[in-house]
Amino acid sequence: MSDTQDPYENLKITTGAVAEPNTSRANKTGSWRELKPVVDPDTCIECGQCETYCPDQAAKPVEGEDFYAFDLDYCKGCGICADVCPTDAIEMVREEA
Repeated sequence: MSDTQDPYENLKITTGAVAEPNTSRANKTGSWRELKPVVDPDTCIECGQCETYCPDQAAKPVEGEDFYAFDLDYCKGCGICADVCPTDAIEMVREEA
């Protein structure tokens, strides 16, 4: 179970309601992903574009290394990271059952 409190626990939707930003860390969404990002560490220049544009905050630099990796518990497989990568270091590959 996550230590992050669910911001939607007592949410009451009204007309014009807006959800709080950055709430994806409270909800693991990776289980319904069809494609996952795979990084080529030799091609990654650690520019951070994937982290900047990831709507789920799943892209993170690998500590002590010069490339990024993805927390697949939260990655929905949208492919934005691959689209914004200037060196094409990220490939979206089909999840295997």
